[in-house]
Amino acid sequence: MDFPSSSHQFPTWRGRMEYVCLGCGARYPGDSLLYTCPQCKGVFLLESLDFDQLKTRNGAEWRALFDGRAGSRVTALRGIFRYYELLAPLLEEEDIVYLGEGLTPIVEASPVLRNAVGLPFAYKNDGQNPSASFKDRGMACAFSYLKWLCRRNAWDEVLTVCASTGDTSAAAALYAAYVGAPLKSVVLLPYGKVTPQQLSQPLGSGATVLELPGVFDDCMKVVELLAENYRVALLNSKNSWRILGQESYAYETAQWYGWDTGGLCLFVPIGNAGNITAIMSGFLKMLDLGIISQLPRIFGVQSEHADPVWRYYAAPEGQRQWQPVTVSPSVAQAAMIGNPVSFPRVRHLAERFTALGGEKAFQVIQVTEQQIMDAMILANRYGHIACTQGGECLAGLCNALEQGLISTEEHAVLDATAHSLKFAGFQDMYFNDGFPPEYGVTPEPGLANRPELLLPEEARQGKEVVEFARLGAEAVVERLKLQKK
Repeated sequence: MDFPSSSHQFPTWRGRMEYVCLGCGARYPGDSLLYTCPQCKGVFLLESLDFDQLKTRNGAEWRALFDGRAGSRVTALRGIFRYYELLAPLLEEEDIVYLGEGLTPIVEASPVLRNAVGLPFAYKNDGQNPSASFKDRGMACAFSYLKWLCRRNAWDEVLTVCASTGDTSAAAALYAAYVGAPLKSVVLLPYGKVTPQQLSQPLGSGATVLELPGVFDDCMKVVELLAENYRVALLNSKNSWRILGQESYAYETAQWYGWDTGGLCLFVPIGNAGNITAIMSGFLKMLDLGIISQLPRIFGVQSEHADPVWRYYAAPEGQRQWQPVTVSPSVAQAAMIGNPVSFPRVRHLAERFTALGGEKAFQVIQVTEQQIMDAMILANRYGHIACTQGGECLAGLCNALEQGLISTEEHAVLDATAHSLKFAGFQDMYFNDGFPPEYGVTPEPGLANRPELLLPEEARQGKEVVEFARLGAEAVVERLKLQKK
């Protein structure tokens, strides 16, 4: 391989990429806008035809290279493309889009929370990506690829389109706004199913925001029809380039733990199944190259209100049949998907994962809506910034521990896919007991929290600042039972 002499330089090696259909096995060149197989409509994985060339470096050399890049000032290597050779090694440096995505912190659970749960665990805070969700990882790769493709083909306009429950549209609109022409952004949202905070993001980025009645799955069908019949860039997780970018979560996790992943258990919300697909794929690549010597265990988590993958794996092997489900309202809105498009990828990679890591290397946990909200509030009560999906993962960890699926000797890493502020509305509903009955959520009194008005509003009227400060201080002293020095 032709590597640069310094880990701080952008790589000179280039690989060739192909789409591989998981349905019929057909292959297509990587320089075309494809999302499903033209022959059988199956979903793709992207494959580097020159991956074996990477094995000319041993695992120790790869670890040293990636560790060395941690200090790089090269913009294209500061984010997910620190792991360039494992992602999309056909891109040039000028193609790389970097908005500060990736390298999100892994924060160990506070001691009190760790002891309450019963084993050591940490949150990986992907809500600290630029648009406040993990979707930026995939968009950085997808938009870098689109820049490369537009430059090669001299395209003067490409419409980027996605269906979304909030996070995907925010990320897609942000990256499209940054790249600019020839890309234009359109997002389709299920009417009334997106939080105000999430809706504000694509609007603020200038995207054309279109709403349709129904749920995410309905919007997704519309987007699929558009992608099949028009030259548009679909940006949902059917987009294989997005899956590549999201592999960076696995690489960062391994690197943070010194490339020693044998004792780790990762909890990942399933949703449309793109992220759990990407994470499994990333760990399998690292194992193949000797970067890691043992796979971690991966637990997918689903709410009982949207649990088709859990139902599939809950059936005995040999009796499993894939069936989409009709979803019910869920606080984990990004996971409220009854027919995840990436399920064929999950099934394919889970087979490889368990073949190499053992039958317990991949499992799926079901949780309730009540458990999700209780867990989110509990985590944030002890200093974390978990979204509802982060609450879903903590609930999954607690259920796994209760069911004996994980031991207290293992270390869990929970995926907080978005920032807690995106879901502040659900927190308010919890604190004020405002959930509609279909959610099945009742606030736990010990977790609910509300502001207290110490003095009536008229107490401020007609008083000087000094006098009012004295009254206010007296009210605080009385409420908190403070003792004088």
